[in-house]
Amino acid sequence: MARKRKAQGKREEQIAVDEATIRLHIEPLKEGGYVATSPDVPGLVAEGRSITEAVEIAQGLTRKIVESCLEHGDPLPAAFAKLRKPPLNLLVPVGIR
Repeated sequence: MARKRKAQGKREEQIAVDEATIRLHIEPLKEGGYVATSPDVPGLVAEGRSITEAVEIAQGLTRKIVESCLEHGDPLPAAFAKLRKPPLNLLVPVGIR
């Protein structure tokens, strides 16, 4: 899959978009809500009112961490060194109430 990005004042360029899976550790907070961290993405800490929200925030933060690494020439977290291609077996939380 590719998406288009318009560079500052330049023509659009195609950027390849890959997907990777990361492990998340989710814990309930005493004051309510949940916190998600990942052994695969150092520095990732995401809080949400529900497990689903914590996971969604963790996904967005992970994307920003990876984009920052790419932008600044920093090494990617190890989980992204070898991107996994489908088929994948994933556990996905589904909010019921």
